[in-house]
Amino acid sequence: MPVISAPYAFNEEDLYVDLRPVLGCRLFLKCEGFNFAGSVKLKAAAAMVEAAEQEGVLTPRSAIVESSSGNLGVALSVIAASKGYKFLCVTDSRCNLATRLMMEALGSQVHVITDPEPHGTYLAARLAYVRELCASDSRWVWLSQYTNPANWRAHYRSTAPAIARGFPKLDVLFVGAGTTGTLMGCARYFRHWHRPVRIVAVDSVGSVTFGGPSGRRMIPGLGMGVRPPLLDESYVDEAVLVEEADTIRSCRQLARRGFLFGGSTGTVVSGAAQWLARHDDPSVTAVAIAPDLGERYLDTVYQDNWVEALYDDAPAPTRRTA
Repeated sequence: MPVISAPYAFNEEDLYVDLRPVLGCRLFLKCEGFNFAGSVKLKAAAAMVEAAEQEGVLTPRSAIVESSSGNLGVALSVIAASKGYKFLCVTDSRCNLATRLMMEALGSQVHVITDPEPHGTYLAARLAYVRELCASDSRWVWLSQYTNPANWRAHYRSTAPAIARGFPKLDVLFVGAGTTGTLMGCARYFRHWHRPVRIVAVDSVGSVTFGGPSGRRMIPGLGMGVRPPLLDESYVDEAVLVEEADTIRSCRQLARRGFLFGGSTGTVVSGAAQWLARHDDPSVTAVAIAPDLGERYLDTVYQDNWVEALYDDAPAPTRRTA
């Protein structure tokens, strides 16, 4: 049985959900939320902190600062609390209340950006605040999940090999695109695997990652307001864009079968289901990565009032029926 002394030392790596009974298509969902941070971001957070410590950038007198829409902030809060670092998460008003409360419960500070940069994005405003803070005091260490190669290396070393062990005949892998750390780590690993694997990135409509127009995005997690510096499109075979309404539909569809997943997972599942429906090949072995669980989305994705407000009081496309 596992016995640990540090919360980042445990992550359930080999749990998959067969979604055929839910979706009617052959898709296996790799669950990355069963750790003390509740998301796949624990891997990247641990790898970035370890790399900064080994390089001597992060010392006992340091304080960590990072921009995050939520999941990485929680993961860094877990690690900072365990290691004794001060941590400040710079987020924005789209961050779920439950996520902010969780970070504060773990002893972290949370700074919420309420307005985007003029003619810019919330992300640009968050990054401007981080840069200003670091310039004001050398004790602040910015791990920079958007540019840090330790982000993708964490998944090259753990997530991708775990999928390869479980599915030696894998044909298609669906990976959500945020910072693209998970995407790039897995894509690089499978590029040199013993059989070709089609890498399909799943992104949100309104994200500019793959060249689409910028638009409103209210569900935190996937999508970017600027092109992710870590992204190398030569490793990606295809990108699928998902409307937030479809994200919500997928989350609620899974929940009605007893699987409560987060918004990022809903987006990935929706994109994967759309892709598989278009290709209609029952022989394909497909895996999708589920980045998070759903408890932090109870007051947004799973709340009818929030959904109705999001769609300007139009009939909510995901409202439950008797």
